[in-house]
Amino acid sequence: MLITIPQLLDPQTLQHVRQLLDQAGDAWVDGRVTAGYQGAPVKFNQQIDEHSEVALQCQRIIVSALERHPRFISAALPNLIYPPMFNRYGEGMTFGAHVDGSVRIHPHNGRKLRTDVSATLFLADPADYDGGELQIDDSYGMHSVKLAAGDMVLYPATSLHTVTPVTRGVRVGCFFWVQSLVRDDGQRQMLFDMDNAIQRLNQTDADALARRTLVGCYHNLLRQWSET
Repeated sequence: MLITIPQLLDPQTLQHVRQLLDQAGDAWVDGRVTAGYQGAPVKFNQQIDEHSEVALQCQRIIVSALERHPRFISAALPNLIYPPMFNRYGEGMTFGAHVDGSVRIHPHNGRKLRTDVSATLFLADPADYDGGELQIDDSYGMHSVKLAAGDMVLYPATSLHTVTPVTRGVRVGCFFWVQSLVRDDGQRQMLFDMDNAIQRLNQTDADALARRTLVGCYHNLLRQWSET
């Protein structure tokens, strides 16, 4: 499933993150330092050294926002979050078609993390650059995504995806992966839909017994499908 999360970052937080990244200097390195054998030949961008102080500061801000956002929790059902990374595409830069690696090593604790969900958080105003669309190819066809600064998109890490060449300006973004409590994308979709339906029923103060029954079904399915 492909899910957008508007305004993960409020304007003040977004401005703070951008100031940190725009002043990062030598912490910007060749993006191929973390690319696998498949991604390296088609990856032409820059990214922040994930061990740098600026990366650690920005990671704490992003993870804090994620942990407070109910739509992210509902959609991703996060078990482990890979520390967010930050990239930059100037004119002519691109990232060709690739699938994200299935398992990554946590850069701070060495723990292995299965990449179930991919996330891209847009940190630049779309009016500030041309090109740079995130194109995601799944069983329903090609989706082109270019969101407002502060907005995020989640999609299955199994998807083939591309960042089209930037032809004007600079595209700045954040990306990371989530090991979900529920490995299967279809099961996560059903739980997300059920959770949304329950929230709507709560807002309308609908039949209390029916709502309790649905909540019970949700948690029993989560208990059956989750891996911790």
